Amino acid sequence: MRHRIEFADNLDALANIASLSIPLIYIDPPFNTGRRQKRTTTRSVAAQEGNHRGFGGRTYQTTRMSSASYADSFENYLAFLEPRLREAHRVLAEDGTLYVHLDQREVHYVKVLLDQIFGRSSFLNEIIWIYDYGGRPRDRWPAKHDNILVYVKDPARYIFNVDEIDREPYMAPGLVTPEKVALGKLPSDSWWHTIVSPTGKEKTGYPTQKPLGVLKRIVAASSRPDDVVLDFFAGSGTCGAAALALGRRFHLIDNNPDSIATMQKRFENVAEITFIGSADDIDPERAEERPSSERPSID
Repeated sequence: MRHRIEFADNLDALANIASLSIPLIYIDPPFNTGRRQKRTTTRSVAAQEGNHRGFGGRTYQTTRMSSASYADSFENYLAFLEPRLREAHRVLAEDGTLYVHLDQREVHYVKVLLDQIFGRSSFLNEIIWIYDYGGRPRDRWPAKHDNILVYVKDPARYIFNVDEIDREPYMAPGLVTPEKVALGKLPSDSWWHTIVSPTGKEKTGYPTQKPLGVLKRIVAASSRPDDVVLDFFAGSGTCGAAALALGRRFHLIDNNPDSIATMQKRFENVAEITFIGSADDIDPERAEERPSSERPSID
């Protein structure tokens, strides 16, 4: 099968992956916010006697559809992350690239750890993903960016498909030629990209879902067609969706049943997927609908 979704502790799952076999790894580990991340999906329809009032005095009936959550608190975050990053280094191909998506809470400590594992010369970039959404505290500068650390296995040999990267409009088009305006410019290490719209079609309802556009840029730049892209903190599966859209294979790992359920729904029309793990754990409701003798093995 071309694609894998694995329900497992990622440290155990990584031990089963061959060394030097993965060209691109993207991970979005928990940010260690100290609280439980949760997102509830709702649906609103116009109704004469709805339970809330919207623009222009219209009334709507809002119904809760589903809820997903996970714990995001670690007493020693680096002790949790270090063995997983060492496994990432082991399985990464000789010309491979690792992207680690973090925020301001842990990024500086994780960079020092990655320098120790990969070597400082293997640090390629720190990408700043900038967005403009959410609350604005009045006692500090509002935090409106994430940090993505980029490391390569070999600084003299890695994949970077400059011609495959989506381009951006020039901010001062009058200062460049019409040909350059038409082509657009290569992005810098600061990426302006909106978050996943709370009401858009891309939304899955998973608490930490990242935009498809950000992941497609990463996959296009740092992998080749038919390469395997690994994400062992898979969440909603956006890395897999980007790989699928660009003709790559994906291997997604997560130990949260809400994540597995979200990915099952997201990829329900993709035929070439192998599910690894317990059938009952991956889809308990579907398993309960069948006698045990009829439940398929997906190990």
